[in-house]
Amino acid sequence: MVVVHSAGIQDRAGAVLVFDQLIHLFPFIRLVWADGGYTGQLVSSAKHCWGFVLEIIKRTDDLKGFQLLPRRWVVERTFAWLGRYRRLSKDYEFYPDSSETMIYMAMSLLMARRIARS
Repeated sequence: MVVVHSAGIQDRAGAVLVFDQLIHLFPFIRLVWADGGYTGQLVSSAKHCWGFVLEIIKRTDDLKGFQLLPRRWVVERTFAWLGRYRRLSKDYEFYPDSSETMIYMAMSLLMARRIARS
């Protein structure tokens, strides 16, 4: 699920936009992973409003340097895949809907290539 919005919207408010669309398209979702920026009231709202568990993957402050966090690499890997497409390497689009469409096109192309390989 992708929702592109202005930079003036905080991450937690953007997550609400994603969750509102996510639950209608994928009502069977029961677990969502997020990083530390999504802590707070959003965790309890996810359970009460949308019916799924929002699990926060936090980095411990004790360790210095790189630390591989469970499930966090999935998001970073996906951003790297999207960055390989020229239209998504920078913010070329004027309208948020165009940006969303470019992301869907890039991911569809990626999935089609993987299906064709197998």
